[in-house]
Amino acid sequence: QVQLVETGGGLVQTGDSLRLSCTASGGTFSTYALAWFRQAPGKEREFVAALSSWSGGSTYYAASVKDRFVISRDNAKNTMYLLMTSLKPEDTAVYYCASTSMSRGIATDSGYSYWGQGTQVTVSS
Repeated sequence: QVQLVETGGGLVQTGDSLRLSCTASGGTFSTYALAWFRQAPGKEREFVAALSSWSGGSTYYAASVKDRFVISRDNAKNTMYLLMTSLKPEDTAVYYCASTSMSRGIATDSGYSYWGQGTQVTVSS
C-alpha cells in the first residue's frame, strides 16, 4: 500500500512562488508515474502536471500552468515536487499528489491508484 503526504501549501500573493512536496511510503517509488491535480471550491478536480517514471521521464502540463509550474522527483528521497511560479488567484485550490504503478504519467485522474490528502494553496490578489 502506497501512502502519499503533501506539504508546502500556504497563503501567498499574486506573482509569488511556492514549492509543494509529496513524500511517498510503501511501494517502489522509482517505478511509479506521478502527478499533481487540484480542486478549487465548487469545481471539479483538474489535472496539473504528470511525470513518468523513467530517468529523465517525460513531463506533461495543463495549458493553464505550462511555463509557470515544474514537476520533478527525487527517487532517493521518495519525494515529488511541484515548483509553482508567477502564481495567480486562479491557482487557488487544494493540490493533490497521485501515483500509479504504470510507468507513463497521464492526465486522467482515474488512472491513479494512490492519492494524498491534499494541501491548500491560496493566492491573494
